[in-house]
This record gives sequence, structure tokens and C-alpha cells, in this order.
Amino acid sequence: MRAIWKGALTFGLVNVPVKVYSATEEHDVSLHQVHNKDGGRIRYQRVCEIDGEVVPYSDIDKAYDDGDKTVVLTKEDLASLPAEKSREIDVVEFVPSEQIDLLTLDRAYYLEPDSSSPKAYVLLRKTLEQTDRTAIVRFSLRQKTRLAALRVRGDVLVLQTLLWADEVREAAFPALDESVRISAKELELSASLVESFSSDFDPEEFTDEYQQELRTLIEAKLEQGDALDTSETFGEQEEEGAGGEVIDLMAALRASVEKSRAAREGGGSKASGKKDAGADEKPAAKASAKKPAAKSSAKKPAAKKKAS
Repeated sequence: MRAIWKGALTFGLVNVPVKVYSATEEHDVSLHQVHNKDGGRIRYQRVCEIDGEVVPYSDIDKAYDDGDKTVVLTKEDLASLPAEKSREIDVVEFVPSEQIDLLTLDRAYYLEPDSSSPKAYVLLRKTLEQTDRTAIVRFSLRQKTRLAALRVRGDVLVLQTLLWADEVREAAFPALDESVRISAKELELSASLVESFSSDFDPEEFTDEYQQELRTLIEAKLEQGDALDTSETFGEQEEEGAGGEVIDLMAALRASVEKSRAAREGGGSKASGKKDAGADEKPAAKASAKKPAAKSSAKKPAAKKKAS
């Protein structure tokens, strides 16, 4: 990992030098756009609407238009702002961890101690653990003032940016204002259904099926080109019903509980697609996923026909 920011955590007179690293990364297959007629790559250019010239990114500034006048803000203007110059992550308060609304959590960053002695870093980490508190901090990163929650993950301090209050929409749905009667039996069956699905969460047990299938498709097209038959690669897929509104809630709850119990007794496995362990795997799909893509020194022409 490469540090994206260096500064210091400050609370009171305590100063903790740190390096900041992005804690997450995307695993999506990288795709680009092409012309469907000839496979030519689609590229975007920044064109000035006054002289029609293509402008390099280094020559682009930002501007604000109030409707009557336009104010141009140069890179030097933005860099001169006091908040942008600050290299401190200021702790403004320590709050009970349960008060952090999960809806407001945004990007996560790891903090690494950036000094010869990590004592102050470890002291802050242990203090947060023992008090069960989360530090609310303010700092500037990439021309934005950020509000963030500082918490502990294992032995590492994690900085998780928070959305500002006015960035969270209010959920106002008229249907929720209506009075709804829930019977004791319905609540009992619903709780029983929850219990039948109860488990300890392990993110390693779940996979991104779409990205796996996309990689399988790419490998198959590299090997077979336009001759690809997706039904042979993935097997015939049955279309799932869209599902309508539940009319008999009690019947649906009973059926769900019975189905869940039967799946548990049959040794069902966890998966992002929620398939039963006993479901038959399509041999063609399995073989295609394991078979490496054929390599060629010559670049293959882009496919002109979409796979059906």
C-alpha cells in the first residue's frame, strides 16, 4: 500500500504522527467502451468550447458561475486555503460508539504510526478500546474538509469518513404513517424465521458471483471468440419470478420457516446467490471456469457480435 496523506492526530496536547492509507479497493473487472460496429476504442477529450482546442488536464482550472459572473479558481487559489494547508487530524470529541449512524459511514482509511516510537499511537488505541468510545475528528483531504470517526480494528486505528448531516436524505414515506396491526402469531413466526437463518457473519464465506461469471465469460470469449455459446458456458438459466405482493402473510411465513429448516437439515451452504449445497453444478460452466484462457501473441480483433 502507498500512503496518500501524512499528518498528525491531535487531541489535547497529545500529538500522534500518522500515515494514511486507503483501507479498501475494488475487485471489479476493468472494462472500457468500444464502438459496437468495429470494436474501436471510445475515448473522451476535454475540448474548450471557445477555441475548440483539446485541453490537457494540467491546463484546466475550476470556476464558479453565479448566473451573472464567473469566478476562476486556480490551483494556487485552492492550495492557499487555510484548511487545505492543515496537516492535522483534530479530535473534537469522544462519543459512545453506538451513537455512530451506520448510514453516515463513507470511505475507510488505515492509520500507521509515523514516528520512531508508536507509544502515543498505542495509548490512543487502548484508550478507545477500554472506554468503548469513538473519536470524532476533522481534517482536510483533497480539497475537502472531512468529518470522520476514528475507531479500532484489530491493532490498527481506522479513520472512516462520515457524511455531513445535510448529505443524508430524510426518509419520509406516507405508507409508514399508517397504523398497521401485527398479531402475536405473525411476530412469533417471523422471529422463528429469523432464528432459522441465524449465524455468525463471516465475509469470507460470500463471493461476488457477477464478477466471477464476468471473468468466466471473458475467458470463454478469448478462447472461442464470436462462436461462444453462453448456454454451454453457463448452462441454461431459469428465469426467477419477480415476486408479487404477499397476500397471505401467515402462510408465507410458515412456508418460509419450513423451507429454511429443510435447507438447514440438508446441509445448505452460504453463498451470495443463496444456492443449496445439493444443487447440480453445470459441468460446462465448471470446466470453463477452470480452463485457462488461451494466450496468443497476436491481438485478436474485437468481437463484432454480442453473445446471446
